[in-house]
Formats: sequence, C-alpha cells, structure tokens
Amino acid sequence: MRLLPEIIDSASAIQEIRRNIHAHPELRFEENRTSDLVAEALSSWGITVYRGLGKTGVVGKLDGDLGPGKMVGLRADMDALPLQEHNNFEHTSKNPGKMHACGHDGHTAMLLGAAQYLSNHRDFTGAVIFIFQPAEEGGAGAQEMINDGLFKQFPCDAVFGLHNWPGLAEGHFGVTSGPMMASSNTFEITIRGKGGHAALPHNSADPVLAGAQVVQALQSIITRNKRPVDAAVLSVTQFHAGETSNVIPDSAFIGGTVRTFTLEVLDLIEQRLREISHNVSSAFDCKAEVSFARNYPPLINHDKEVSFASEVMSELVGAQSVNTSIDPTMGAEDFAFMLLEKPGCYVFLGNGDGDHRSVGHGMGPCHLHNPSYDFNDALIPVGVSYWVKLAQRYLEK
Repeated sequence: MRLLPEIIDSASAIQEIRRNIHAHPELRFEENRTSDLVAEALSSWGITVYRGLGKTGVVGKLDGDLGPGKMVGLRADMDALPLQEHNNFEHTSKNPGKMHACGHDGHTAMLLGAAQYLSNHRDFTGAVIFIFQPAEEGGAGAQEMINDGLFKQFPCDAVFGLHNWPGLAEGHFGVTSGPMMASSNTFEITIRGKGGHAALPHNSADPVLAGAQVVQALQSIITRNKRPVDAAVLSVTQFHAGETSNVIPDSAFIGGTVRTFTLEVLDLIEQRLREISHNVSSAFDCKAEVSFARNYPPLINHDKEVSFASEVMSELVGAQSVNTSIDPTMGAEDFAFMLLEKPGCYVFLGNGDGDHRSVGHGMGPCHLHNPSYDFNDALIPVGVSYWVKLAQRYLEK
C-alpha cells in the first residue's frame, strides 16, 4: 500500500473520533451531536462550514491555493440504526436502542481525516466539498440535501461516495460501472372482505384466503413476467389478519419490498402487483387497496468516474486488491439520488470478516445491520488516503 505517512500518524486520533461517534449514535435527522462534532472539527481546520442542508447535514468547502478549477464532492453518511447493540467493549453505544451498525461512524471519521489533511495541503486548484449527510437509513437524506440546494450552492463537477463492506478482504476495494445497488421500494396491500363466524364461512368473504392467494401469485411476477436476465427481488415480509380463532376477519394486510436495478423492471413489477392484488381479491369477493412507494432509485455508477476512481484505488493498494467488476447488491443506498444529479462513483472498501473486533463483541457476525457489527479501524488510513488522493488527482493543475 502507498499510504501517506502523515495520514498513518493521524490514524489513532481519527479512530478516537470514530469511537466517540459510535458511542453516541443518533437516528436519521437527529444527528445533532454528530453534526456539531463535524462542524467544530472542520472549522478548527480552517474549512468554511455550512449547516442546515437536509436539516442536520453539514457541508465543508475547502478552496485550493492554485487558483480556480473544478469542484469535487466527497460524501459520508452520519446516521445510526434503531438497533440495540450486543457488543460491550468500551465504545459500545450509550444510547439504548440506537447503534452504528452500518459503519457510518467510520465513514464520517474517514472523511474528517481527509478534510484535516487537505486543509494542511492545499496545493490543488478548485475546491473540495465535504458532504456530511444525515438520514441515509430510510430518510432519503441525500435527496433532502439536494432539495435544500446542495448542488445549486455547490455545483460539483462530480461526486464520490464510499461504504465499508464486510466479507470483502480488509483494505480491498470493489466497484462496478452501471448499476451497483438496487432501488428500494415498499408495498402495502389491504384486502377487505366480509367477516363472520369461522364455522359459517359461506356467509363471509374471507380476506385471509384471498390474501394467501395474492402472496403466492405475486411471485409469478418474478418467474413469469420479467425477463430471466433482469435481476429483481419481490419479498412479502408481513401478513397480518384476525384476532381470534373462530372469527373470519374483515380485512388482511400484506406488506413487503421490491428491489430492481432498472426503472423499467420496477415499472413492470408495480403494474403487475396492482393487477394481481385487485383481480385475485375480486375473484374471492374481496377488494384490494394497494400502496406502492418508490423510496430509493437504483445506484448507477458513471463509467468515466469509475475508471478514474479505479486508477486512484489501484495506485493506493495495488491493482490486485481492486475488483472493478464486483457483483452488484440488492441493498439500497440514497447516494443514488446524488448520482442522478451529478456524474460520480460509489465504491466498497473491504471491512474484513470480523476478526478485528475488540474483546467484548457480541456473538453475532460482523455483518451490516447486525447488533454485533463494528467498523474496522484498520481501514481509517486506507479510506483517508483514498479520499485525499482522489481529490488531489481530480483537482490537480
């Protein structure tokens, strides 16, 4: 690895920041303490700070000393998850029911480390925009920052994002052009029938029976409507009906998620989901009410920026440690909204297999959104160096 000595020397201080954030997790749009910490650090390094975009978002602007040039955006997410942590090491969450189980504490700390280094080495043109985003976990904080004028106030030529990735070897990178993460969508189906005595079902219109048929029929969308080469997931995750054993209820509720890599496949699935829900319910003398919410679009990397970022990663850790055709994931990420506005690239940084965890970690695996997860602090100098080299290369004279 070709890590900068100054960054290696500062890694322990950035680790302290990371563990401080981990110990005080805040949920989406509640990142007040974290935002204060970020803003104070940026200000102390002479970086101009802007607050209020996306409610609790923080933006830092650092101008280079070599005159006008391009503007590059580097983004980190700050929010935690509503999860009770199972670890009991020193930096375990002090906020019950809240946990940094996705590594946003590490993402924030690494971008702060890059901001500190670049503030001391301003030998570049143009400007670096440090974007500390709230509410990635279901709050579409990226879109909220855009709605509040992020790219009007800071017209970036390109934006870049990074996420740690358990299971990928420690310090290795993964990226791919085109779709890299899926769209995230939810559906709710309420089937209304006619309740009655369970011993006299002929007097009722049973929404439970209708719902069971709908659940099975929905899977035919994946196997019989979309092309086999088009990846998609439709998962029914909720089915609620009734309150007791001898009463056929008036209604049944079905909920779930749909993930796709293209909007065309998503359009097809939504159309068929509505048709199946209404028509199957009607066949059982029931009526269906369908709600379909498109939450996050697919995250689609831009070819030019992927090529650029891949060169930076290869120079940093060696081409053998960079997978430029990593398999896309059906997980979702709201950095996708930024990539709809600006060209850019999102990459994975390997978090390893969990062996890095301190004594006192939970018994579960070190997977994202798991109560035994912990960010791998060995990634800090790698992630900081990546951000620094990427910004310097993008803004070189």
